[in-house]
Order: sequence, then structure tokens, then C-alpha cells
Amino acid sequence: MKTETLFTPLKLGRHRLSNRIVLPPLTRSRSSQPGDIANDLMATYYKQRAGAGFMVTEGTQIEPRGQGYAWTPGIYSAAQIEGWRKVTEAVHAQGNIIFAQLWHVGRVSHTSLQPDGAAPIAPSAIAADNVKVFVETGPGSGALAAPSMPRALSTAEVQELVQLYAQAARNALSAGFDGIELHCANGYLVNQFISEHSNQREDEYGGSLPNRLRFLREIVAAVSEVVGADCVGVRFAPLFASTEEERVYMGLVESDPHNTYIEAIKVLQEAGIAYLSIAEADWDNAPELPDDFRRAVRQTFSGRIIYAGRYTVERGIKTLEAGLGDLIAFGRPFIANPDLPQRIANGWPLNPVDPATLYGGTAQGYTDYPAYAE
Repeated sequence: MKTETLFTPLKLGRHRLSNRIVLPPLTRSRSSQPGDIANDLMATYYKQRAGAGFMVTEGTQIEPRGQGYAWTPGIYSAAQIEGWRKVTEAVHAQGNIIFAQLWHVGRVSHTSLQPDGAAPIAPSAIAADNVKVFVETGPGSGALAAPSMPRALSTAEVQELVQLYAQAARNALSAGFDGIELHCANGYLVNQFISEHSNQREDEYGGSLPNRLRFLREIVAAVSEVVGADCVGVRFAPLFASTEEERVYMGLVESDPHNTYIEAIKVLQEAGIAYLSIAEADWDNAPELPDDFRRAVRQTFSGRIIYAGRYTVERGIKTLEAGLGDLIAFGRPFIANPDLPQRIANGWPLNPVDPATLYGGTAQGYTDYPAYAE
């Protein structure tokens, strides 16, 4: 298979990429405890995968209330900033760039993960169902649990959250990151504001679609002011699902997902950000995004577009050559193959991923996947 298309250089905002292969955000839950601090092991993991044309970290919570899973890293304390600096220095030593993905789970959390055991926060006091969080049950051990009932944020608290995103962006710059990706997908906080199902507010952040998009608009503006719009990306996971299982697998399905997300993308276009990342449904037999939606995304957004979600090399090349996307992210293949770009370029076989070691644990299933030996 001719793979040259994936290895064409590309400009992304102010950065120049050597290829179009992306390491996307991949939760691995390996931060040091206590404190949810990025560490040397994580630095090794990212360094191993620095052959990607573009790298985005796993989600890193912007504040203590933003955590929904045990052992995920944060970016709000001095120790966390220092920990992430190990990662950025390791990646920069390989000549690559890396963005931090800023994350807040909102209602997808549990009281045991919240400061003082408080209720999680959300646009409205509506519990998240058909989803699990991961709580620590002992040192190095944990269990899945149903999310706790959230409390609704006041208008003033929503505005304070916008400033927490801006502060997290400042912290990311202090840690040496080259830019910011905002996690606005998968049923987490920003998605909760956008969705008609989880946002029943009656203030300026709820009701009409423009109001439900206000939080997105404000955090994009606040973060862009800190790092520059040409160093900002946003991740969405638009779902066009047909069964109830699919509807809850990655987030929330709107009654009119096409209009909801095209209007959201117009917000990004107006802000002039560098890229839009679209995470597609990735379970077995998942429905693909409609072609008319992909075309509308391209017509609406003039920045770079990243597609992710069980992409094969062949499917990725077709997407690029059709002009619908600019970069392709490979998640599970990059977990198991630290030298994935080289394997793609040379047609080398891929290591299989070990599902048992995806979340939490040690170097096993994290930094011990072998590079290809000819």
C-alpha cells in the first residue's frame, strides 16, 4: 500500500508537522499518587511515541472536581506542572511538539473522587446513566462505580470555571506544552453544556442552542487569549446512533446532531482555532458518520481536521485523499506500537494491544511494547 499521503508535511497553526499521523488522547491512569502527578514513566511512554507528526496528551483534569477516574493526571498543582515538564522535555528532545488536553468530567464522577466527598458539578442536577466511573478501593486497586448525583452550577460558578480553564492553559505553558486541546466530547462537562439532554438550565447557559454553546465559546476564547488561537484545538464526538446502547457509549446523541455540531463548529471557525478533532464511534459495528456531515464539517471549518476512531491505514489515506480530513489519529495501534509511523511506512506487522493493561498498573503494557526488529 502506498502510504506517502500520511507522510506529507503539514502546517498546524504556527507549528510544522513532519507527518499526518497523530497520537490522540489516550487515558492510561499511570500518574503518581498521591497528587495525580505525571511522572518519569509517563515521560518514557510519550518519548517512545514521538515519531507521530502530532501528539496530544491523555486528558488532564483542570481542577480537583474535574476527575472522574482514579489515577488520571491533573494540571492544577505545582507538582503536577513539574511532572508534566518531564513529559514535554522528553518529547521536545525528540524534536516533536505536544499539546495538553484539558479535561473536566463534570457529572461523570463520584463523591469519593471529589474534594471533601462533595457532589460532582454539572450544568443541571441530572445524573449520568449508562456510564461508569473508576474509584480507588485501595493502593493500586480500584473498581467501577455508578456516577454520583451531581449538583447544578450557579451562573457565577460557570463563569469561574471559564477562568479555571484559562489558568490550566497557563499551567500547561509553564509545563512546556506547545498548545492546548479542549476535551469537549464523550459526555463530559463541555458536552454536558452543549447537550439538550444534560443541560436544563434557565440562565444564559441553557435553553436555546446558542445559549448551550455559550460555555464552549467562552472557554475557547479564554484559552485562546492565553496561548493564541493558532495553538488551540477542540475535540468533539458527534454521535449519529441508531440503538440505545450506541447512544450512551461515547456521550450524548442530540435530536438533531448534524445541526448541533455544525453550529458548534461555527463557534470554532469564528474563534480561528488551529484544529478540530473528531472522535468517531469505535465499538464493533458502530455507525459511521454520514458523508453529508463530513462534507459540512469541511465546508464550515477552515482549520485542520483530525479524524480518530478505529482508523486503518487504508481508511485514513482515503479520508485524506478525499479532502475531508488533514490528519489521522491511531489510538490502540499507537498504544501497542511505539514505532507506529515506521511500521506504517515500511509495512511492518503490528503488535496486538493487551486490553488487561490499558488502565492503571506499571510499565507492563505501557512502556514495554517492543519496537519492530527487522
